[in-house]
Amino acid sequence: MSLRIPFRNSPPRVNVIRLNGAIMTRQGSLNDQSLAPTIEKAFRKGKPAAVALSINSPGGSPVQSSLIAARIKRLAEEKDLPVFAFVEDVAASGGYWLACAAEKIYVDQSSIVGSIGVISAGFGLDEFIAKHGIQRRVYTSGKSKSQLDPFSPENPEDVVRIKGLQEEIHKSFINHVTASRGDRLTQDIELFDGAFWTGATGVDLGLADEIGHLVPTMKDIYGDKVRFSVYGPKKSLFKRFGAELATGLTGHVEEQALWARFGL
Repeated sequence: MSLRIPFRNSPPRVNVIRLNGAIMTRQGSLNDQSLAPTIEKAFRKGKPAAVALSINSPGGSPVQSSLIAARIKRLAEEKDLPVFAFVEDVAASGGYWLACAAEKIYVDQSSIVGSIGVISAGFGLDEFIAKHGIQRRVYTSGKSKSQLDPFSPENPEDVVRIKGLQEEIHKSFINHVTASRGDRLTQDIELFDGAFWTGATGVDLGLADEIGHLVPTMKDIYGDKVRFSVYGPKKSLFKRFGAELATGLTGHVEEQALWARFGL
C-alpha cells in the first residue's frame, strides 16, 4: 500500500491547453469566450511548473487570436509561469499568432508555420444576376453602408478602404510576432508577406525555436516523473452526439476551406 507522506515533494506538473481548430466566433470553434474558463483553469489548477500550448490551427479571426493570446500572456505574467507552444500539423495565420504567446515554440519538422498576413475573400455576382434578369435593390442611410456588396459592381473606393483596414491589422500581427520572437527572426528574407514554411525551415528562419514534441520535451526539461493535465474547451451537446446545426453549415464549410489552404 502506498502511503501519502506529508510535505513530500510532488513531481512537477505541466498543464496542457489544447488549441485545436479554426479561430472563429461561432460555437464549437476557438474563441476567447469559449476558451476563457479552460485557459484560466490551466494556469491556476494544481500549481503547475509550466503551461504548454498544443496547437493545431489554420487561423481565422485576428481579433479572437489577439484576445486569446493576450489572455495567455497576461496569466503567464500574473502567475510567473513559463509557456511553451508545440505545433502539430499547422500553426498558420491566427494559429501562429497563438504560438507567439509562448516564450518558446517547438514544431515537428513537417509542421506548417507562418502565413503572417491578412486575407479577405468573396464573390462578384453582379454579372450573374444581370444575365438572369435579376435586379438588385439596396436602400441605405450612409453611402458606405453597402460597400463590398457582392451583387453590385466592384467600387474602387471600397477596395482602397478594405486594403487600408487589412494593412492596420497586418501591422498589429507583425508587431505581435516581432515582440515575441525579437532578434530570433531572420533578416535574410521577407517573413511577413503571408508565405508559410515547414517546421524545419521555420526553425532556420527563427519562426520556431526547435524540433520537438510535447511529452519528451517537457520530460527533458522537468524530468521523467513530470505529470500532465490536459485542458480543452468542452464540446457542445450537438457536437458530442454528432449532430450538425443547419445554421452551422456555412461555418463548417468556411473552416474546411481554412484547413484546405494547407493541404489538410
